[in-house]
Amino acid sequence: MVVRARTAAERAACPACGTASVRVHSRYVRRLADSAVGGRPALIELQVRRFRCSQQDCLQATFAEQVDGLTFRHGRRSAGLQTVLERVAVMLAGRAGSRLAHALAAKVSRSTLLRLIRRLPEPDVRTPRVLGVDDFALRKGHNYGTILVDIETRTPIDLLPDRETSTVARWLTEHPGVEVICRDRSAAYAEAGRLGAPDAIHVADRWHIWKNLVEAVEKTVVQHRALLREPQATTTAAAAEAVEGLDLDLSPTGPRTTGRLSDRVREQHAAVHALLDEGLGLRPIARRLGLARNTVRRLAHAATADELLVGRWTGRSSILDPFKPYLHQRWAEGCTVARRLFEELRERGYPGGESVVKKYVQRLREALPHDDPPRKAPSVRDVTGWLTRRPDRLDDDQERQLKTILARCPELDRTAGHVRAFAELMNNRQGQDLDQWIERVQADDLPALHGFVNGLGQDRDAVVAGLSLPYSSGAVEGHNNKIKMLKRQMFGRANFDLLRKRVLLTARGRS
Repeated sequence: MVVRARTAAERAACPACGTASVRVHSRYVRRLADSAVGGRPALIELQVRRFRCSQQDCLQATFAEQVDGLTFRHGRRSAGLQTVLERVAVMLAGRAGSRLAHALAAKVSRSTLLRLIRRLPEPDVRTPRVLGVDDFALRKGHNYGTILVDIETRTPIDLLPDRETSTVARWLTEHPGVEVICRDRSAAYAEAGRLGAPDAIHVADRWHIWKNLVEAVEKTVVQHRALLREPQATTTAAAAEAVEGLDLDLSPTGPRTTGRLSDRVREQHAAVHALLDEGLGLRPIARRLGLARNTVRRLAHAATADELLVGRWTGRSSILDPFKPYLHQRWAEGCTVARRLFEELRERGYPGGESVVKKYVQRLREALPHDDPPRKAPSVRDVTGWLTRRPDRLDDDQERQLKTILARCPELDRTAGHVRAFAELMNNRQGQDLDQWIERVQADDLPALHGFVNGLGQDRDAVVAGLSLPYSSGAVEGHNNKIKMLKRQMFGRANFDLLRKRVLLTARGRS
């Protein structure tokens, strides 16, 4: 759809000096793409005038008139369509934004959308009262930046290109007024806060404090992992008694009774003995039946066909015989997986193949079925999660297993008590009681928790503030995920300035 129009104003103001002019220099037609109408692209053919500036000393002799809300200098789109494409670019960036623009009947490339983002004015950076500081990955494992968040409004304030102490300290110096700094327990951010905002209160993030405690608990569980498995003495003894002296032969136990070979041997044996009864010799019988003379001799000397159908390996020793006692022991302990047993035997020098082990395990399974196999021991991660999780989030089976493990291991039982006490201290904002908790841990013989306590002492004031004040930098984690999404949308074309502008403009638009 094409709309033809012309301007009707009598005069226009010079963009350089602001002087109004009525002297027309010339006229020309501007073609502006506009928002679609009824799903069809719209084009505005606007006739505009070029005026002469009446100010003698103005450097701009002539100028083109602009229509408020419709045109802007050097623009090939209407102001409305330009605003729509800028918002699409900020939210979706390159390819995704280009696809949406095509659906809106406004053809634009991904590179154009990125250029629109770069041309947008720089968002204002205001200084928050409570500042959250955390790092994010520009390239995971290689390059990291710093995100600054207003904790009270939960919106990003600024992005810094690295996580160096000097960079963060410089930003804090240039933006005075920060009263509280919420951070992780990184020494770099702690030092930056002391240099850039010496009067600010440092608050250690509770999520990172709890994460450090979980790591200490996991080290304690690793030290006592041998006590995680339930004792199976009774079951193992009964199974061992059942397999004691058991020797299942893998070779055939009798003659073949079915099959094409068995039927042929029986027919040949009957035919040979019938001809022998008629008085024929071995050579004539071989010629009549079309068999080799040695074959006829073997059939003639066998009283029954079953003698010929017994395998020649019957009764022979097996390559598995030296390893059968170990197999019986592992079977009694509850290991019934043939593949795992084969790998264990191979580590002990077994030279055979897996099929022999599978066949013997199948015989064991038929002879000694496991009605109730022993329960798999919980992993270190499972037990660590049970110890550090809210008790009401454990099901009945997990709670029962945890109680059993704590009853077997006094060290883990004492660790669980310290974890519950710290959780109550953190949930109830009782940071003033931290010293008492530390004294109780130091009086106990738990080396991993001692390391955790020593770490708390190195940043004690921030930890006490984190356990007392309602502020926390947990809101920063959601923005880290947002940064990852915005970065992926640019498909490798992102630089830091473009990413920073998108993050800040998106946050301003959402707020």
